[in-house]
Amino acid sequence: MNIKEFKLERYFAKHEFNAKYLLSSSDCDGYELKNLLDVASRSELNLWENMKFGYTESEGNSVLRETILQYYKTKNIENVVVASPGELNFILMNVLLQAEDHVIAVGPCYQSLSEVVKSISCELSFWKPNYDNWTFNIRDLKPLIKKNTKLIILNFPHNPTGSYLLKSELNEIAELARANDLYIFSDEMYSKLMVGDKEELPPISDLYEKGISLWGTSKTFGLAGLRTGWLVSQDKKLLQKIIAFKDYLSICNAAPSEILSIIALNHMDIFLQPNIKKIKRNILLFEKFVKRHSIFEKFIPPQAGSTSFVKLNIRESSLDFSNNLVEKKGIMTVPAEMFEHEEKYIRIGFGRENLPEVLEVFDDYLNSQ
Repeated sequence: MNIKEFKLERYFAKHEFNAKYLLSSSDCDGYELKNLLDVASRSELNLWENMKFGYTESEGNSVLRETILQYYKTKNIENVVVASPGELNFILMNVLLQAEDHVIAVGPCYQSLSEVVKSISCELSFWKPNYDNWTFNIRDLKPLIKKNTKLIILNFPHNPTGSYLLKSELNEIAELARANDLYIFSDEMYSKLMVGDKEELPPISDLYEKGISLWGTSKTFGLAGLRTGWLVSQDKKLLQKIIAFKDYLSICNAAPSEILSIIALNHMDIFLQPNIKKIKRNILLFEKFVKRHSIFEKFIPPQAGSTSFVKLNIRESSLDFSNNLVEKKGIMTVPAEMFEHEEKYIRIGFGRENLPEVLEVFDDYLNSQ
């Protein structure tokens, strides 16, 4: 297997723990262990205090899988498998796809959604949005389907643009997939971060018999360090293949992360609502900031999620702009090149408490140019 370097993650590895300010993070500020244990019930604390550091169930702790199911229509833990989100994406693509298959993915996208597909030597087409408003039109999706198409990859709320679908549009995609006997893999990692006025979408696994939903604790909950994710699907045979493949990778999940994830899922609003409040506040602050600086050609606020893709009015590349900004002011931004996007954009993340301070430093930098 040949797979290209994960450009975005290598860029984060270079700057994330050295830069003073992070303006492009897609996650929210991480909660502390104390925040989780303070809200835990007596029974949840018993799970934590009596936890053993042995091997855990390959498919995921049974209590954790039962806890996950409160957010889905299915009530059978055999419809759930737990692992790290990136691992689940990697395994799914490898057990589902063959080199002769054609795949359609939203674009621009988080690199793992496309790069694993390419590494399997599948043919890949991108369903791209209207750049004027970041809307994805179903009419643009239909012509992409071929005789050998096997999978449609969705990601809503969308990283990096903050785009979102209407429920009627998601239903239409499900019907389109059903008519062509296609799988749908839906990266729903930003689920429930509803910062606009659109109705929340249901998981694709609730809507469609060949739908596969990915969610986890990283974005919604502000608990990226737990590395907990899960797939939910009505296709139990597919999930069994994923569990078997996992034996070659992590084998099982970390026991502390599983128990802490149970606590988070049972008290979701305590972690979710502050994140939504913070994102909404930061969007408004950034809107005002953009109006003061002509370097920003266009800012489309996210309809959902924690990120937006902002067009720059600059002569240099967005990569050069980002490199100069982090070198001179310690502000890390993610340039369009990390999403294989040719135009001049940077991703902005709205989930950090210190965004007002970052904008003050950014303001000084722009005013000095």
